[in-house]
Amino acid sequence: MRVAVDRCAPSLRSPWWRGAAALASGGLAVLVFPQPSLWWLAYVALVPLVLLIRTAPTPRRAVLDGWLGGTGCVIAVQQWLIPNLTVFVLPIGALLGLAWIPFGWLVRRLLGGTPGPGRAAAGVLLLPAAWLLGEVVRSWQYLGGPWGLLGASQWQVPPALRLASVGGVWLVSCLLVAVNTALAALIALPRARTVALAALLAVAVLVAGVWLWVPLPPHTGSVRIAIVQPGVIGGPLARFDRGVRLTRRLVGHRPDLVVWGESSVGFDLSAHPGQAARLAGLSRQVGADILVNVDAQRADKRGIYKASVLVGPHGPTGDRYDKMRLVPFGEYIPFRSVLGWATKVGRAARANRRRGTHQVIMNVGSFRIGPMISFETAFPDMSRHLAVRGAQVLVVQESVSTFQGSWAPAQQTSLAAVRAAESGRPVVDATLTGISAVYDADGHQVGPRLGTTASTARMYTVPLAGGRSLYDRYGDWAICAALGLLAVAGGYEVIRGAVARRRRRVNLPVSKAD
Repeated sequence: MRVAVDRCAPSLRSPWWRGAAALASGGLAVLVFPQPSLWWLAYVALVPLVLLIRTAPTPRRAVLDGWLGGTGCVIAVQQWLIPNLTVFVLPIGALLGLAWIPFGWLVRRLLGGTPGPGRAAAGVLLLPAAWLLGEVVRSWQYLGGPWGLLGASQWQVPPALRLASVGGVWLVSCLLVAVNTALAALIALPRARTVALAALLAVAVLVAGVWLWVPLPPHTGSVRIAIVQPGVIGGPLARFDRGVRLTRRLVGHRPDLVVWGESSVGFDLSAHPGQAARLAGLSRQVGADILVNVDAQRADKRGIYKASVLVGPHGPTGDRYDKMRLVPFGEYIPFRSVLGWATKVGRAARANRRRGTHQVIMNVGSFRIGPMISFETAFPDMSRHLAVRGAQVLVVQESVSTFQGSWAPAQQTSLAAVRAAESGRPVVDATLTGISAVYDADGHQVGPRLGTTASTARMYTVPLAGGRSLYDRYGDWAICAALGLLAVAGGYEVIRGAVARRRRRVNLPVSKAD
């Protein structure tokens, strides 16, 4: 196997061919996410990139290969943004790809040349930490948020979901990179094959241990929640009317809550008392509160907000959640005074939405819900905080009408399964036009999905769960552990370098004076 790798090396001496190979190797990760959803490929998808970087002739080239690999990964996973962001996709991808520079440098440092067991073992520990550092950096909301995290590709794999309940999606990412690193060592490093096999065995034992000993969330009853998905409807009034007609189908079915999708109401209810009264009457007919989503200019002229608004038999209850984390360029343009021209070359936001300031728990009859809006389901901390504060059901309101026909709807709804497993709380994912779905507290799907072409109302019996997951209790400990490993390794390198320099000075020959 190593001979085959070495024979390929001459063709990669050209910096252009090598750069193209790095981009393609990073882009291979797109296949592990929906819609292809080849989840098993995640265990080997990074092997080509690791094998490429370890052969870099210089540290500078390894850094460049890591950057190009990260760039290829980001652009490929979010290629559905190209019609909207057009020319911005390349610089944004290149900016986010910078987060993988430490990964590239460490691959060559630890696996380059002919390392022994010690360096290979360090690689299995540190490369997952470096990869996770890249995921954490790019997860900052102002850089686009945690979309396409490697661990999220395992949203249909029960053992991986159980791991997410222990350490979040971050722990799943770390173990996937550890497996990829061990396989790369097994292929290219004959002296380190024992270490590689031991690492694979350790991961298998850890996963089996979590599966056997981490308890499932205890079942505490169920509630009946209806999703209303109108489909692609032009104009806010027509969309509102379709939502009303579909909701009337639920009369007599006795739901505990009715959920409409994101931007289902395109006007401020306080400025349209007639429409607010229609919703109140609808709530009385159905016998349940209705959670709508208002995307409109506030009547008090404070700006445009996206808000989850609970409407009961007597009108809006006063429970409102304003979306806190907005989509760059989709819901606002950063530095609009400088980048406002983006609206002329793509479908960027014509006006900036305003941000909410805090998360909200809403009481709905005998249970409590924690609302999130669209893009926010990508953030593990938001669902965790809602669960810790007492939410029994997490409700996500989405609309991916801009990306109909792309891979975006499937990627979006898959995130809800991971958030459910992390928080130990069921997630109801209601979309305006995307893929609506419900997941229980283990991340398993409940009932059928509603596809992107559906225009209907559907009732789901949602099982409730008690207790708190380990991720709820201990939070992002996997990130802290990864950063701690990198800090220790960095300190070791600094001390080792200082000792080496001191020895060289001591051993320098002393010239005799004339």
